[in-house]
Amino acid sequence: MHLLSLAAGVLPEFSPEEIARAAVESGFKATGFTVKPEEWTAETTRRVQDILRGTGVEVLDVEPVWIGADGKINDGHRLILDVGAALEAKNALIVSSCTDEALNRRAFEELAVYSERCGLRACLEFLRITAIQKLSQALAIVEDVGHPAGGVLVDSIHLARCGEFNLLQRVDPKRMPYTQFCDGRATCAEDYQSLLADAVDERMLAGEGALPLRESLKIFKSDIPLALEVRSKALRDQYPDPVARARRVLENAKCYLGYR
Repeated sequence: MHLLSLAAGVLPEFSPEEIARAAVESGFKATGFTVKPEEWTAETTRRVQDILRGTGVEVLDVEPVWIGADGKINDGHRLILDVGAALEAKNALIVSSCTDEALNRRAFEELAVYSERCGLRACLEFLRITAIQKLSQALAIVEDVGHPAGGVLVDSIHLARCGEFNLLQRVDPKRMPYTQFCDGRATCAEDYQSLLADAVDERMLAGEGALPLRESLKIFKSDIPLALEVRSKALRDQYPDPVARARRVLENAKCYLGYR
């Protein structure tokens, strides 16, 4: 059975403490956190640790470590990884706005080295609204760097939008420490605003859309964790309570996967 994790994007308007409580009270066994360096403090870390302690809920990932256009790694990036270490997270989600391939490789290598020191896997995500738009691009960087802590993060929506589903079965499973799982429309307009809305507001619960989720599950090994990245305005409107929303996402995934 896949470990199911509450992705931070399900509850974007709530604090880390509220996300931690929602994960625990809704029955998740793992969760993720958005770490904003300008807001996250040592006290935030302590409060989240207190909420999760003794519950059996682990931290699957921290995000986003966003490589800027200059391709340089800064203290804000390192703070996110340090928080991940303190929370004993398994992975760090990395994205990039840098269009220079050499700079991206250098930045990713630096992040992979630092992530390893923090006990994290550095997972490079591809999405059409960033500089690294395709699975092939992300995989090339990760493989060129060749660091053992490096990995690729596959998101159901972004995999569908990049048009490289057939490449998924050729990815070494060791390069995919976890994946982000959701449903969505079969297609999306190609402009930036449509792709952005698709990613942050229009995702669907598993089985409600038209993405090839069953085909993906045939490729993913059963031990790969699934972060349920159901970023949905409809869900936010229907379930304003964080626990109720998290529970709806978890119950849907369990039903879809046959985990009853």
